[in-house]
Amino acid sequence: MKKKTKTIKTDAADGEASASERIDARIAELDDWRGEMLARVRRLIKEADPEVVEEWKWRGVPVWEHAGIICTGESYKSVVKMTFAKGASLEDPAGLFNSSLDGNVRRAIDIHEGEQFDEEALKALIQAAVDLNLSVQAERSGRSRKRA
Repeated sequence: MKKKTKTIKTDAADGEASASERIDARIAELDDWRGEMLARVRRLIKEADPEVVEEWKWRGVPVWEHAGIICTGESYKSVVKMTFAKGASLEDPAGLFNSSLDGNVRRAIDIHEGEQFDEEALKALIQAAVDLNLSVQAERSGRSRKRA
């Protein structure tokens, strides 16, 4: 089977591909269920937070941010992993978190081939992560104004 390739457009100013273009290319290069799942996760993140910013960090990890990191979308041989930067501080009533449960800060969702999950619960978790980031940002802004 011939693997699909995708040409990545570059930003004329610096010759670098945008984060969104790099994520597009990662989805295309996976060319299996993992690419489909990463695209699905990305769509849900954008639906949950239309103001989300896509980044490309740590030598090839898709990252979604809004007032700080919301989550990453890593792809491994048998799993697509969504790692929430402040997941330990989030309520997870649907029990989506199933990985990295022992840490003090992060929590992750490992999604295996064919696995189903509650999309609305995931979008609520993403919104909660954004709300947490915004509250931390507001708290920091309030502190800096008080000192001035």
